[in-house]
Amino acid sequence: MQKKLRDRGLLETNEVIKAGITGGTVLEIGPGPGYLGLEWLKKCPNSTLYWIEISETMGKLAESNAGKYNLEEKIKVTISDATKNFPFPDDFFDGVFTAGSLHEWTHPMNVINEIKRVLKVGGNFFIGDLKRNINPFIIFLMKKNLTKKVMKQGLKSSINAAYTKNEIVSLLKDSNLDNYKVIESPFGLSISGEKIK
Repeated sequence: MQKKLRDRGLLETNEVIKAGITGGTVLEIGPGPGYLGLEWLKKCPNSTLYWIEISETMGKLAESNAGKYNLEEKIKVTISDATKNFPFPDDFFDGVFTAGSLHEWTHPMNVINEIKRVLKVGGNFFIGDLKRNINPFIIFLMKKNLTKKVMKQGLKSSINAAYTKNEIVSLLKDSNLDNYKVIESPFGLSISGEKIK
């Protein structure tokens, strides 16, 4: 699915860059096959991209895809559960981003607070995901672009597990993040901001 989004220019690469994540040492949470991070690296080549991925199979696929992009030397893969503690020191990353994984986090507050912990002061973050209250017509269009039944079922379960804007705002109020904004689009939600202290 991520490959189809890449091929149609629908990955959130530009949104990540607009959030101020333009280079340095950067973390992507849950890269899956890695296309978002690899497309981002093409636009921000003076970077090192760390991936934290729960699935060893996906981690290997992402590494393989990095080789196809000739970017394997700029990638560092860690197989770990991001909903627990990140295996990185405090104030380590210039940026952190993720897309399409928020609805899968069993402990979202842990992940959000870990994002702040591992960011340097002045570092930026971006979290993009679906929203539960997508217009049914948009869901119809999204499903129409999927050929496999399992992908359609996966989309439906992801939408059902996603958050609404009000739920995200409520969650963030209790988090350690101190400077963020939540933007709602017809397709989903994005959370972006900067660590200021």
